[in-house]
Amino acid sequence: MSALPSECWLCRRPLGRKVEWHHPKPKSRGGRDTVPVHPICHRTIHASFTNAELARFEADGVALAAHPKLERFLSWIARKPPDFHAPTR
Repeated sequence: MSALPSECWLCRRPLGRKVEWHHPKPKSRGGRDTVPVHPICHRTIHASFTNAELARFEADGVALAAHPKLERFLSWIARKPPDFHAPTR
């Protein structure tokens, strides 16, 4: 039996009660693998990038997190509790 994931693929904060599964390489581009993310991180990824843009990251979470579109979000979310939720624009 495999261990439950302990941290978010995007922000690296501990996961909370609610976990969503993100396809780093979009399913529409042939992706099958999934990674655990907070719901707010998942929504931010999809609000910030198209599937074509996400495919260019080649499932590299470090490169995605370093992108300027996510810099402000990740700085802001870093001090929030694992189950923090806010509307995503």
